[in-house]
Order: sequence, then C-alpha cells, then structure tokens
Amino acid sequence: MTDEGQGAPAPRRRRRRWFVLLAILVVLIAVFWIRRATRPAKPKPPPPVVTVIPARAERTDLPVYLDTIGTVTSLTTVAIASQVNGIVEAVRYTEGQLVERGTPLVDIDPRPFAAALKQAEGTLHRDLQLLAQARMDLARYREAWAHNAIAKQIYDDQVHVVRQAEGTVLADRGVVEQARINLRYASITSPIRGRVGLRLVDPGNLVTAQSTSPLVVITQMDPISVVFPISEDDLGQLRELPGHGEGIQVTAFDRARTRVLATGALRTIDNQIDTTTGTVRARAIFANQDGALFPNQFVNTRILVRTLQGVVTVPSSTIQRDGQKAFVYAVEGGRAHVVPVTVGASDGERTQVQGLTAGTRVANSSFEKLREGALVQLGDQTRQARPPTGGPR
Repeated sequence: MTDEGQGAPAPRRRRRRWFVLLAILVVLIAVFWIRRATRPAKPKPPPPVVTVIPARAERTDLPVYLDTIGTVTSLTTVAIASQVNGIVEAVRYTEGQLVERGTPLVDIDPRPFAAALKQAEGTLHRDLQLLAQARMDLARYREAWAHNAIAKQIYDDQVHVVRQAEGTVLADRGVVEQARINLRYASITSPIRGRVGLRLVDPGNLVTAQSTSPLVVITQMDPISVVFPISEDDLGQLRELPGHGEGIQVTAFDRARTRVLATGALRTIDNQIDTTTGTVRARAIFANQDGALFPNQFVNTRILVRTLQGVVTVPSSTIQRDGQKAFVYAVEGGRAHVVPVTVGASDGERTQVQGLTAGTRVANSSFEKLREGALVQLGDQTRQARPPTGGPR
C-alpha cells in the first residue's frame, strides 16, 4: 500500500515538466517575433549607376542608298577563231597580257595564201590582156561596119565578147581581193584593247575555218561594267530622277563590304521586269585602270539615290526595338528616359529619326542595364567602337 501511494504522482510530475518546457518555448518564440517586428529596417541600397557611352542627335544631310549584289561584266569579250585553214606558225601573245587594238596574236603559215594571191593576180593580168584585145577588135569591127565592110551580126557578137571579158576581169578582181583577205587572215591581230586569257593553241597545230574552238579570248577590262538587280519596289525612286537615274553615282564594294573597289555611274536600266524575281537589271560603268574589278566577280553595289537635307539623325547603333516599336534612351539630368522614335532612311552609320530634337544626348552602350529613369553617368566616348558600315534600311 505504501509503495503504490508513493509512485502514483510520478506521471503527473512528468506532464507538469513538459508543460513548463512548452510554456518556455512559447515565450521564447514570442520574444523573438516581437524583437524581429520592432527591429528597425535596413536602408535599401541606392540604385546602381549605369555608365553609358554618349552620342548626340544631329541635324545633317543624309545620303539615301540602294544596296544590291552585282556581277562584273566586260563590255566586250572576243573569242577569236581562225578564218582560214593552215598551220599555226607562231603564238605572239603571253597569257594575261594587256594588248592594244592591232597587237599581233597568232601567225598562220602565209605561204599557201601568198601563192594563191599570185595565181589570182596572174589570172587577172591575162584576162585584162584578153579584154584589151577584145576592145581593139570591137573598135575595128565598128569602123568596118560603118563602111558596110562586115555584117552587123559580127559587130554585135564582138560587143558581147567584150562584155564577157569585162565580166571575167571583174570576177578575177574578186578572186584577187579574196586571196589578199586570206593572206591578211593568216596574221591574227587583236580587234580590241583588253586582256588576253589563257593560251589555247600552240605552234604546229592545224587550225580550220570550220572549227568552233577559239585560238584566243580577249576581254575588255577598262572601262568595265557591273550588272545588278533592282527591286521593282525601289524602281520608282530611280525613275523619279532626271533621265531615270542615268549618270547617278554607283559604288562597288568587295564581298565583305569593307573596301571600295571603284566608283562609277549608272548607264541604263533594262526595259522589263523579271516576273520570277520581281527585279529589273541595271548596268553601271566603271573606270578600271587599276584592274580592281574582274569579269564575273561578285561585288556589293551601292547606288546614291538622293540626299536628304537637314534631317535629324542618330548613330544607327543607338536605336533599340521592342517588337515593331523603335526607341532610344535619351540622357538628361543624370537619368535615362525612353523616347519613342520613327525610323527613316539610313546610310548604315547614321539613321534618320522623327520624335527627337537635334542636340539631344542619347545612350550608345549598356542597353541591357538601362531602364526608364535609370541613373547614368557618361563614359569615355573615344572607347566606343565605330559601328560597322551596313546597307540602307
């Protein structure tokens, strides 16, 4: 009985101990949240300052270009073939040689043609003597017929003999002239000023007038032309110009558009649009003394259509886009402000804009960090790389 009475309060003491621990925990949690709630808030850090490279909107004259890809085309290309049959005696040109009109190129053995000329001249000389004899007989027959010494038929027959001899002489003269032409054909000269291609024939080979293989190909290099397509949408800009744009400046760039190869002028525009491509071909003429343009070379061409006078422009790299909308970050009072603009013509480096006044300073870098009202400071403008030259927009 005594042992059971002493062990009964033990569970109650354990429960009481847990209640005390739980109460202490609740008090600690309450104190923690009260102190947290009453603790003064930390001040927010100041917004970051973005360093930008500045640029200015300027009122300038802006050239408007059309850019396209063209092919260099020689104005004259001559594939010279033999006009007589014979053995090649000498090749007088070297590969890649610049030749003038009349420069000797290929010699064909002239001896057969010289012999044919002498033979034709001999035949002509003989027939001239026969014609002279026939005319002498005609004079005698005329006098005899006038004195009724011969019948008129004899006189008439002699008239026709003279005419036959005259026809024979005329034919002989033609044979002589043909023989002289063949003899000249034996010495082939350049018909134009240009550049000779690769060697196509060697001495000792037989060439014929019926062969389709050329002996030499000559290409005119200066002046030279570039043929390029123009979109039918842009054709109206050229047709509005005096003379449909004939004579306006055309510049040829290399494939990478990093170097100017030559500057020329528009010669003409084709008379119809290609319905499969929606373009019309045009030809520009270039002086090519330095040989920078080579036939069949692909070049980038830039056509100066017009020049806009006194328009507001900004560097093309400052214009940002959000879908179909364009804007710039104007820098004023140490902050960046979004200014919507309407984009116009461009020469690649600068672009015409509306909605911005001349003299406004705009950001030209750090666009990924800029927002409306962002704090900005101006960086060193000389460190900004020059934007690459591009085509018109």
